Amino acid sequence: MTVGRAIGCVVCLNTVRDVTTYLSLGTNLGDRLANLAAARAALEPLIHLTTSSSIYETTPWGVTDQPDFLNQVVQAHTRLHPHGLLSHLKSIEVDLGRLPTFRNGPRLIDIDILFYADWVLDSPVLTIPHARLTERAFILVPLVEIAPDLCHPVTGKTMAETLARLDLKGISMIQARN
Repeated sequence: MTVGRAIGCVVCLNTVRDVTTYLSLGTNLGDRLANLAAARAALEPLIHLTTSSSIYETTPWGVTDQPDFLNQVVQAHTRLHPHGLLSHLKSIEVDLGRLPTFRNGPRLIDIDILFYADWVLDSPVLTIPHARLTERAFILVPLVEIAPDLCHPVTGKTMAETLARLDLKGISMIQARN
C-alpha cells in the first residue's frame, strides 16, 4: 500500500511515476453520449486513458425522480496525486458545464475516483476506494467488464465477487466498447 506524502500543510500534487486509477463517468442531462465523450477527451494530457468500458444506461440511484443515467468506467494512468487528481476532475466537470445541484441529483457530468493504485485514503474531501462503490451496480457492471479481478484493498474481494451479490435490475448496455 502507498501513502501520500505531505510537506507542511501542502499535499504534493504529483507522483514520480504513473499510477493506475479507475474513474467512473456519469451523466443524465443533455446529450449524454456527447457528455461522456467530452469528459473522456478532457482527461488528457494529465490523465492518460488506457481502457474504457461499454456505456450503460442505468436507472437513477438515490433520487429516482430524474432522467436515466449513462455510466462508464475508465482505466487510466496519471502522475497526479489523489487530491490533485480530484481537483483536476472537478475542474473538468465545471469546464464541461456542470452546475451545483443536490446530492444524487441530475448532472451534466460526474467524474469520480474509484481506485488509485492500491491506496486506501480517507480525508474530509476524498475517500479511496470510493466509499459506496461496493453498493452500486451501475459502477460495478462497467468496472467488472474491464477489471473483473481487480481486488478491493479493504474488503479483499474482487470486483466480480462484489458485483455477484448485487441486483442488476435497471442496467442495460447501450454502446459496446471498441
